[in-house]
Amino acid sequence: MKTSREPVRKPPAAPEPAPLPAALPEAELPAHEREELRRAFETQRGFFGSLKSVDHKVIGKRYVITALVFFVLGGIEAMTMRLQLAKPENSLLGPDLYNQVFTMHGTTMMFLFAVPVMEGLAVYFVPLMVGTRNVAFPKLNAFGYWIYVLGGAFVYGGFFLNRGNDTGWFSYVPLSGPQYAPSHRVDIWANMITFTEVSALAVAIEIIVTAFKQRAPGMSLNRIPLFVWSVITTNFMVIFAMPAVMLASGYLALDRLVGTHFFNPAEGGDPLLYQHLFWFFGHPEVYIIFIPALGMVSTILAASTKRPIFGYTALVLSVVATAFLGFGLWVHHMFATGLPQLGESFFTVASMMIAIPSGVQIFCWIRSLWGSRPRMTTPFLFVLGFFFIFIAGGMTGVMLASVPFNLQVHDTFFVVAHFHYVLIGGAVFPLFGALTFWFPKLTGRLLSETLGRWTFAVMFVGFNLTFGPMHWLGFRGMPRRVYTYLPEMGWGPANLAATIGAGMLGVGVLLFLINAARSLRSGEAAGNNPWGASTLEWATSSPPPPYNFERILVVSNRDPLWKPEEMAVVTGMRTDRREVLTTRPLDAEPDHRAVLVGPSIWPLFLAFALAVGLVGSVFTPWAILLSGFLFLVAMIGWYWPKGEPSGHNARTAS
Repeated sequence: MKTSREPVRKPPAAPEPAPLPAALPEAELPAHEREELRRAFETQRGFFGSLKSVDHKVIGKRYVITALVFFVLGGIEAMTMRLQLAKPENSLLGPDLYNQVFTMHGTTMMFLFAVPVMEGLAVYFVPLMVGTRNVAFPKLNAFGYWIYVLGGAFVYGGFFLNRGNDTGWFSYVPLSGPQYAPSHRVDIWANMITFTEVSALAVAIEIIVTAFKQRAPGMSLNRIPLFVWSVITTNFMVIFAMPAVMLASGYLALDRLVGTHFFNPAEGGDPLLYQHLFWFFGHPEVYIIFIPALGMVSTILAASTKRPIFGYTALVLSVVATAFLGFGLWVHHMFATGLPQLGESFFTVASMMIAIPSGVQIFCWIRSLWGSRPRMTTPFLFVLGFFFIFIAGGMTGVMLASVPFNLQVHDTFFVVAHFHYVLIGGAVFPLFGALTFWFPKLTGRLLSETLGRWTFAVMFVGFNLTFGPMHWLGFRGMPRRVYTYLPEMGWGPANLAATIGAGMLGVGVLLFLINAARSLRSGEAAGNNPWGASTLEWATSSPPPPYNFERILVVSNRDPLWKPEEMAVVTGMRTDRREVLTTRPLDAEPDHRAVLVGPSIWPLFLAFALAVGLVGSVFTPWAILLSGFLFLVAMIGWYWPKGEPSGHNARTAS
């Protein structure tokens, strides 16, 4: 294996640099080798072939599209609740249906949209950004998507059959226990948690291994793109946080279906154990959603200002610090449960300290903007909206870290407002900016700037009109989860304003979807690098070919596409099989070549086998035996020798 290096033409120093030229030394393969590479990596044609796909780009797009479908469903549920609360003593929804809609909204947004959409973007872009041809474990990647889809279908199937959970998206015991919720509503919800968390853990494993072991030669730890750093950090959090909520939901399912007493105080259990387990996951979950958005903001700012982000090391360390601190403040969700005051004081301090790394990030971004002339594109506007909304949400978060104040507004609409300012402002606005920014890479076409600006304006105004009045409602004592209220409470005007704002927010999302559909049909061709960005995903065509890169690139700086004369390519890799270059974790020095598996139906079959056990166990214990048999068949098929070529210095990875 060798590298070659020759000078190439620099992109012009215009406001919009040209795409990476095709004249990289030896970058283009001979036609017959390129065809061999395409045949080795392409997804099989037809419906059955699509079910067998293990291409990270195909699966990443499926994650994103599926998550956006759930986002729309969750938004419809939110709008239904707002219509119910728009005026006093409204009768649009009854209390039971309102509780189901309330629970499904939170469950959808937290478990079926926010984490999976970030996972989907990571699955699609991390291999491209680190310069490899697929994720480390392609079949595991496909399995993660299928189990996620089956879990979402399971919980929504129950909802449409009037079996939706009605105990809140956090399903506190004893309300969710067998005494107060005797039907299968909570059982369906509890098992759905296992579906989604298994999916998240699968993605976490493959992304971490891909980022550390398949980076392009020369991409040492201090040259990894900031978005990739944010995703690495997030997935380490997933590995430590997700088992806690799986344990909580598993114990809950056992209490309900088997008759254990993990949370039954009459038999020695403890309801607070559930809250500790749930929030040990639940608060890191906020940062699991939020931290990838930090990488998106840095990526968009660098492309918009045409300069490297200021404070690369500080930004990476602040992301890692946020992750560590995120595991030390879950008890601020439990200040009203009567915990020891000394313990509460420690969590108060931790809840305030986490503002420090967030402040570091904000000041690094401000310094990056200082003196620049950023292009006021739609992605950049979403970043500006993120700055305003996230800072406002962070300030109310510091307020809630104070125990006396927290006790006053606990379980009021003030908490609802804070929560949405942090998550929608801190994650959804950067997400829509990133979807606009990366839409050309996903589709090869540009979104309309005019429609994009209208989308941002309507969403920004609608968001603040929706959740701004909720702070006032919380101060006036309006509790969460009430389906109606009396006129003399005086909450009607603010609720009406919030409902109007929710409608505007929905219109903004609809404008984005219209823009995407219109651009897919007749949008302007984007070219390879329309933003003049510096990271490797723009070094290939838009959309990328099945193999991503004809030759693996060698990088020597953090912004390789802005200094293409310093780049080289790897030669000597085979084109007749799914071969990737494996490098060492620290300095990305070439280690060996690995052969990845090809298309397989077994990830779908394995997901189905697990689903049979999780769904069927709600109704009969015999389903576990059937699931075990199917699981065994799936494992045999998964690991059955396929006759993959091994060759000298090559290893096979599934």
